[in-house]
Amino acid sequence: MKAKYVDPFTDFGFKKIFGEQASKPMLIDFLNSLLPESKIVDLTFKDKEKLGMTDANRNAVYDIYCENINGEKIIVELQKAKQNYFRDRTVYYSTFPIQEQAQKGSWDFQLKYVYCIGILDFKFEDVKLGKEEVIHTVQLKDQNNQIFYDKLKFVYIEMPNFNKEQTELSTRLDKWLYFLKHLVDFEIIPEIFKDNIFVEAFKKAEIANYSYDEQNQYQQSLKTYRDYVNTFDYAFQDGRNQGIEQGIKEGLEKGIEQGYIKSKFNVINTGIDLGIGIEQLSKLTGLTISEIENY
Repeated sequence: MKAKYVDPFTDFGFKKIFGEQASKPMLIDFLNSLLPESKIVDLTFKDKEKLGMTDANRNAVYDIYCENINGEKIIVELQKAKQNYFRDRTVYYSTFPIQEQAQKGSWDFQLKYVYCIGILDFKFEDVKLGKEEVIHTVQLKDQNNQIFYDKLKFVYIEMPNFNKEQTELSTRLDKWLYFLKHLVDFEIIPEIFKDNIFVEAFKKAEIANYSYDEQNQYQQSLKTYRDYVNTFDYAFQDGRNQGIEQGIKEGLEKGIEQGYIKSKFNVINTGIDLGIGIEQLSKLTGLTISEIENY
């Protein structure tokens, strides 16, 4: 059965819901639920492609770049799969809305707030952030863990960690995250989304409302997203399988060398408890399959 609504983790779907002029009410509502301190009443979409100061500088291309009526800059990035140096990238992106505030002539260097938001369809497994937390807020702090500079904030949303059911949604942000995570599964609008903002968001997301060209654009965007995810999943699983076997083998050798493992049969006991197959245990210990079975 074909989905009724777009996948918001495609470039096309995300732009449709949040990145068009007609989408401003949805974007404002989402950002206010995420950044209540900014109290956004209106936004202006800005050029999403920022150029460096010289031709040799690398461009920064944002998914959404906007400014509220107080002059605060907000970058929103949707990241579909893990990318090397993603945090470096968001820090790099933050420098452009900072630099563009420079004024000619006499200037006291006072800056407006800059927010960088990353909506991640993966987990930060390579850094020690809060275990299974959904929202990570990052700011510059000193050695005493006190905020040193409060006008630059990075907010990362780990969508795989958001596992609330409809009955558990207690905040506006909960509803938006649930909407994003489950949109492609909806056939009708759930009762919890009956207010005007969400009803409009569902209209923007309904594929049947799109022109022929827009539907083709979405299908291409969906194919790109699926190819990207499938390629990453295959590479991850392949590397994981190889890494597990190599890691166990190296650990076994080191354990025997240092005397922590007195016998290869100790490994069999542990391996069976961990659910490691007999053939793999044979490779790791050098024992025959019949020796392991008879142990």
